[in-house]
Amino acid sequence: MTIRTTSKTVTFIAPFFLSGLDKVVPAGSYTVETDEELLEGVSFPAYRRISTLIHLHAQFANGEVVETVVIDPKELDAALARDAELAETKQRPDRRSV
Repeated sequence: MTIRTTSKTVTFIAPFFLSGLDKVVPAGSYTVETDEELLEGVSFPAYRRISTLIHLHAQFANGEVVETVVIDPKELDAALARDAELAETKQRPDRRSV
């Protein structure tokens, strides 16, 4: 079985929550890794997602702790879309004062 891992950085402008997390996470940039396995027996390379992880960082007086949590990628996409809407709303001029 061949597995590939892709990594990307996502950035939230507001605190967010995902069901795989036990707390609201502060705004910031986070690394998300997706593992996919190569499907055998097909005539072209095709992969199936097997897990998506987010790495959460916390600063403490004695150093940094990284917690890795399995998340639902669709839920992450929805949270990023909500965050983008919030960012767009904050950038729009207030038309009431015109």
